[in-house]
Amino acid sequence: MSEELRGTELYFDCFSGIAGDMTLGALLDLGVPEEAVRGELEKLPVEHYRLTRERVRRGALVGTKIHVLIDEHDDHHHHDHDEHHHHDPRHSHGAHHHHTHYRDIKAMLEKHLAGEVLRRSLAIFDRIAVVEARLHGVTVEDVAFHEVGAVDSIVDIVGAAAALAWLRPSRVTARRVPLGGGTVDTAHGKLPVPAPATLELLAGAEIEAGGETELTTPTGAGILAASVSGYGVMPSMRVVAVGWGAGDRELADRPNLLRVVAGVRAEMADAISDEVAVVEANIDDMNPELCEPLLEAVFAAGALDAWFTSIVMKKSRPALTLAALCSPAARDAVATAILRESTTIGVRFSTRQRTVLPRHLVEVETPWGKVPVKVAGDDGDAVNAAPEYEACRKLATAAGVPVKRVYLAALAAFFRR
Repeated sequence: MSEELRGTELYFDCFSGIAGDMTLGALLDLGVPEEAVRGELEKLPVEHYRLTRERVRRGALVGTKIHVLIDEHDDHHHHDHDEHHHHDPRHSHGAHHHHTHYRDIKAMLEKHLAGEVLRRSLAIFDRIAVVEARLHGVTVEDVAFHEVGAVDSIVDIVGAAAALAWLRPSRVTARRVPLGGGTVDTAHGKLPVPAPATLELLAGAEIEAGGETELTTPTGAGILAASVSGYGVMPSMRVVAVGWGAGDRELADRPNLLRVVAGVRAEMADAISDEVAVVEANIDDMNPELCEPLLEAVFAAGALDAWFTSIVMKKSRPALTLAALCSPAARDAVATAILRESTTIGVRFSTRQRTVLPRHLVEVETPWGKVPVKVAGDDGDAVNAAPEYEACRKLATAAGVPVKRVYLAALAAFFRR
């Protein structure tokens, strides 16, 4: 079952809102191997915590509850993380929710993580940092994370990023996001629900208000902003698995659960049509060595694709156009990354319509090992199939054979099935 999950489409049915711990719980409940998450978390120099999970009942339903147990001064303190409350009066959060600057979190992640896990982790943190910087009038690097900088929230975000990286979803969509109501106690005092950062992070998303407590937290909103390409009703699909992630509290009017559905589009007629933003900038005065970190920052900010085009600008100067494709909700974060990491002083936007074939992964056996093949269209009538290059290169390097031999063998194995 777990391998069938990889490459599926995910639908976040956040009928009771979303928080970081609920997301991680739902993805593990869905079928993501726990070792895929723990393996990435163990790379981080974060000490004195233990991650546990249990099945709990919320209302008439059950789901997976994630606990982060903080051990401090050899005193085993049970920190039951519930992001539906920024400050739970039952616990002394001042001991755990340190003010951690984004530059320090980013440096830690870049040093110890890599690949898709790093990209997704930075994408979530970067969105939150950009919003907090705008709200509090500081630079992105100087944003001081209060709740999100704590150990439990780092675990939630990196854990969710690791789970999503393992799943490699072809697409992620979500229902209209309920925000809740009332007020919430934060490091900045009592604030209305939705918290300012939550609302800013969900710019471009479909939302609904109402209720007496916070339902969607800044961390949950950051995960949606970095992962979701569209909001609306659940798409037509063949359901592969369903995961339930539990919040800490019981809610009076609904089960405090996040449901994540993994599925495969049933027919080619279900090709996805949606709207994307294009962010562009012309650059004629930048050291070419900065092109690589610029692209990395753009992808970390949520770009679906990005590319350079050679152009000639005024006075016949050779230059580059950087173009990035992203969801409308990620447009501002991508633009901020371009302005921060390049020498341009302005960006331009446009909106495009696109149609995308549903995609999923199929693993095949070659003489040198297993290779995942990305399939576009229905598995029985694939329009396109392409072996994952990095997997082919790793096997070729280990065996001392040309990459093209592994690539062609994987492609042949796929069509022989």
